[in-house]
Amino acid sequence: MLLALDVGNTNTVLGLFRLSVEPSAPGAPTPARSEEERELVAHWRVTTHRAQTSDEYGVLFGNLFQMSGISVDEVHHIIISSVVPPVESTLRRVCEKYFHLQPIFVEPGIKTGMPVLVDNPAELGADRLVNAIAAYERYGGPCIVVDFGTATTFDVISAKGEYLGGAISPGLGISADALFSRAARLGRVDIKRPAKVIGTNTVTHLQSGLYYGYIGLVDGIIERMIAELGAPAQVIATGGLAKQISQDSRYIAQIDDMLTLDGLRILFDRNRTARPRSRAH
Repeated sequence: MLLALDVGNTNTVLGLFRLSVEPSAPGAPTPARSEEERELVAHWRVTTHRAQTSDEYGVLFGNLFQMSGISVDEVHHIIISSVVPPVESTLRRVCEKYFHLQPIFVEPGIKTGMPVLVDNPAELGADRLVNAIAAYERYGGPCIVVDFGTATTFDVISAKGEYLGGAISPGLGISADALFSRAARLGRVDIKRPAKVIGTNTVTHLQSGLYYGYIGLVDGIIERMIAELGAPAQVIATGGLAKQISQDSRYIAQIDDMLTLDGLRILFDRNRTARPRSRAH
């Protein structure tokens, strides 16, 4: 099986894919994929801890596997995308010590199959590239990916499958935290869709401003991106708040919770070679 990890600033998502065909030797043609090979066996979302040790991560991963009735020995390949550099060396040690495998990292030099038409491709976050690859593979182009995470990112892919660029805005949670921390008389509220836009008390005032204000931000950016593209684009949302925000968006047509994990699977397939188990302990 393939273990895919997406390490974000707030959460780390793990997914296990069943592989029906093992990678060929370097230089040999890649065999055609079967539907079984695409099967997502299990997935988990955990908090990203920058200070956690490799042993602590190893115990966590082992417990997740055990609860799902899966042995770590069933994992033969690992691919990782990360936007948290301090965690990358820790996860590399976890892979070597607990899985006895050398992981593939989504980093400069990996074979993507997608031209990246930005000023400095090395600056592009690994998760954004992975999302773009998965979105084009699954939905075609032109398309726009909106990822609701710690920050909300917008990524634009052309009809030819080129990564054109995007935008980054503060996530809804960050925006709410800034408001609550700077306004002494405003208490924290649950961020959710209020019954009416015109609130009748402080709680619904805050919920309306946060929720509908954020939808205005999202739709406003998408609208301008589509205008610059000069053609209709399919809009795909992913991330923790995708379902909540998308229900009132004028542009979001698809919600794909597994977009990043599927992108990692696609990238693994494009870079698949036999990777022997390490004997490091």
